[in-house]
Amino acid sequence: MASDSERLEEYEHSFRRAGLPLFSEDISPYEDIFNRAAPLLGIVLVGELLGAGNLDWTWWQNLLAVAAGLAIVLAAIALLNRARGRPPRAIPEHLGRPELAGFVLIPAVLPLIFGGQVGSALLTAAANLLLLLLIYAVVGLGLFPIVRWALTRVVSQLRSAFTLLARAVPLLAIFVLLSFPTQELWGIFSNPTRGIYALTISMLALLTAAFLTVRLPREARSIERDVGQESVPLRREQLLNVELVMFVSQAIQVLLVSLMIAVFLTVFGLLVVDETLRSQWIGSPGHELFHFRLFGERLELTSQLLRVAVGLATFSGFYFAIAMFTDSTYREEFLGEITSEMRRSFKDRAEYLRLRARMS
Repeated sequence: MASDSERLEEYEHSFRRAGLPLFSEDISPYEDIFNRAAPLLGIVLVGELLGAGNLDWTWWQNLLAVAAGLAIVLAAIALLNRARGRPPRAIPEHLGRPELAGFVLIPAVLPLIFGGQVGSALLTAAANLLLLLLIYAVVGLGLFPIVRWALTRVVSQLRSAFTLLARAVPLLAIFVLLSFPTQELWGIFSNPTRGIYALTISMLALLTAAFLTVRLPREARSIERDVGQESVPLRREQLLNVELVMFVSQAIQVLLVSLMIAVFLTVFGLLVVDETLRSQWIGSPGHELFHFRLFGERLELTSQLLRVAVGLATFSGFYFAIAMFTDSTYREEFLGEITSEMRRSFKDRAEYLRLRARMS
């Protein structure tokens, strides 16, 4: 029979496998996340000493600037050690908020001191902050376990997406099929430059992600209540972990539906949109990628068709994401599936907390 400590380890392993590592009570963002990433942060910090240099300088000027930058970094570490009660030359064993703030700000100061490179300083600070957020997401929130968990659900997600898409057909079909063969839509997605087109698609994708993110805290609390965990409320970071799992699951559904719509529109456009129609809608036959013959007809795939199909599919994905929360049918099916999959994790968490209380 497994001992209590072994059972605790089994519970914590099941949490990580389910993409919920923060359900383990002993995880600390600084001791268990950033401390593990300390070697990587050190390598990045050393590499960013090159930010003290300038391409317009001679090699010896760059060498002096890098040496001065190293001196500034070592002086900052010494001051931080003194403030934390450590010897000036000590290597920090634990990375807390001051050390992380220094990692973001100190390398950004170097381009400002040497050459007044404001843009480089802002870029360095933003890149370091993004790296810390990425480390927290990957190591702390278990992004890799969440992705692995999500990939094992692709088949069920695909089946669910087909079901939800079938229920959305009455509205989606009207919107998609009436919008697709219009000159205005082809003009909107065909005429812009690649940069503007990419920006438009990115804006729709970000709006979709923003909508999902805004709705997640309420839905996570709702799931927590539904599985009877009011007596053991989740901490903020644990709630964030649940929200990330929900976000990945929803994003997969939205992506699958969008891909299915994009494929359908591409095939549909190949069959019904010929050179004459394209010339009427966009003023030219378009840029042909390849062509083939089917039943004696010459079918052409153009970059304009792909642009319109992807653009309309992205907008449809945005609609689908909204419908999953605002339509009662979608809510019941989606939240019912997520609740049933998370119920075991919440139940294990309750047992895990009771076991920890008994052992303390």
